[in-house]
Amino acid sequence: MHRFKEILKKFGKVAVWLTAIITILIILFKITTRINPPEVSNTKIENLQVRTMDSNFREMKGNWLQKNNLGLWEMYIKGEAYQRGIINGKLSEDLIYKQEKAFVNQIKEMIPSESYLKFLKSFIAFFNRNIDKHIIEEYQKEIYGISQSASEKFDFIGPNYHRILNYHAAHDIGHALQNMNLVACTAFSGWGSKSADSSLIIGRNFDFYVGDEFAEDKIIMFCEPRKGYPFMIVTWGGMIGATSGMNNQGLTVTLNAAKSDIPFSAATPVSLVAREILQYASTIEQAYEIAKKRKMFVAESIMVGSAKDGKTATIEKSPDHLALYKTEKDYMICSNHFQSVEMQKEEFAHANLYDYATTYRLERVEELLAKNPKLDVNNVAEILRNQKGLNGKNIGMGNEKSVNQLIAHHSIIFKPEELKVWVSSSPFQLGEYACYDLNKVFGKVEHITKPTIIYEEGQSIPADAFLHSKDYKNFIRFKEIRTQIQAAIKSGVKIVEDDYLFNEIIGLNPEFFETYVYIGNYFKHFNKPEKSILAYQKALTKEIPNIYQRENIVEKINQLKK
Repeated sequence: MHRFKEILKKFGKVAVWLTAIITILIILFKITTRINPPEVSNTKIENLQVRTMDSNFREMKGNWLQKNNLGLWEMYIKGEAYQRGIINGKLSEDLIYKQEKAFVNQIKEMIPSESYLKFLKSFIAFFNRNIDKHIIEEYQKEIYGISQSASEKFDFIGPNYHRILNYHAAHDIGHALQNMNLVACTAFSGWGSKSADSSLIIGRNFDFYVGDEFAEDKIIMFCEPRKGYPFMIVTWGGMIGATSGMNNQGLTVTLNAAKSDIPFSAATPVSLVAREILQYASTIEQAYEIAKKRKMFVAESIMVGSAKDGKTATIEKSPDHLALYKTEKDYMICSNHFQSVEMQKEEFAHANLYDYATTYRLERVEELLAKNPKLDVNNVAEILRNQKGLNGKNIGMGNEKSVNQLIAHHSIIFKPEELKVWVSSSPFQLGEYACYDLNKVFGKVEHITKPTIIYEEGQSIPADAFLHSKDYKNFIRFKEIRTQIQAAIKSGVKIVEDDYLFNEIIGLNPEFFETYVYIGNYFKHFNKPEKSILAYQKALTKEIPNIYQRENIVEKINQLKK
């Protein structure tokens, strides 16, 4: 008995020490991951109220937000940083909530494990513990202003300012951690002999997919900051970073993610580097100098177009290296891999173009540009909407090897020398492209006090005919069945008459490799290896975006055969 008491006593001491150590670690974690808001003045702006005319128009101190008849939100913001943030947040409070809700729901859908989500939350908090030190004070203040209008319903993730700041790095973290195929963009440009009027023209798809709901409320923001150039960006509630945009000097930026190694410390989110370029640069060289100053934690191609230079160049930047990629041709194509000699990865430099979606897409755009030797806004839109593979092959709706993967948050076309920009309306790049003339927009936006059409109605690009086709209806139904299959696997409850449903989904999108992967995953989960193997083998006969996806399917077949 005495021996047992001694053991208990020792165990008690160990337990006390363990508790103390864990408590200290938790306190240290809380301290090291705490991000303090910047100091701000002119807090009286916080008391201003939004004047709401109707659900589609709000105004506040000469700033406003409206929804146009194409379903695009248009915002005008001016002033110093904190003022811009406060007003932006108040005008778009409901959109910020909806965007955050959509983002969180999609993350839960992609990562259903609560324990892994908690780990990921803690990892990101620790990883980004110094993120504020890499963001210029102006943007800290602007983000802090917006965060005042963020919903407390998401406090379980973190404090408002902490959350909104971290969301600006979502693009970076998403493709850096697991290369989760959230980002697979395509951009191209032409000038001189490649342009119908010899002036610079740029087209790009921003294929950043976090669920359909996330892309429902695009915001075209027109900003007149107190310092720097007025500019426009396509964004969403709570986001001040630039993924696509142009300033009043005719300088454009678009982001294209490249393959990244797993980062080990926070740095400047690439969207904020792009935003700084838009606000403070008017030439490619000035853009390059800004990018050179900022440390990033992912690999990214920043395609910069310049009216003053009359061409585009790509700033290829990784955590440790930087290069400015130019071409002697009258056009440039940018997908998701570096092209300069200094930055090119061995993996892509000597790869078969069929092995990777990024090399395949670049080759497909080359093919489409050869068929359209003189670029204008209409054939640029046609290229951006193209769903076929090389040589016009049907590779299935939604394939990552297509220029149009039917996931785009937005699609955009620039004519920098005319200061004109065309932005697609939903869904994806299929809806009408609205044309904005920045010469006119910045001339009248400050005086708008009621719903006003600010886009050039006579210069819109019509909606894609595919939007009204049977194939589009088939694609919508395909996504519904896909969701049903995924839900069955998640719940462990079989689909009634599953064979009938699988025949239907095959008929809807027969050339898409994932059609058969979904079926294979279903039969694998419900322990029908023969049917699963047949589905996976059928998937291998289709155009698969990347070599590692093909290897994954082969590995599943081998496991089932064992």
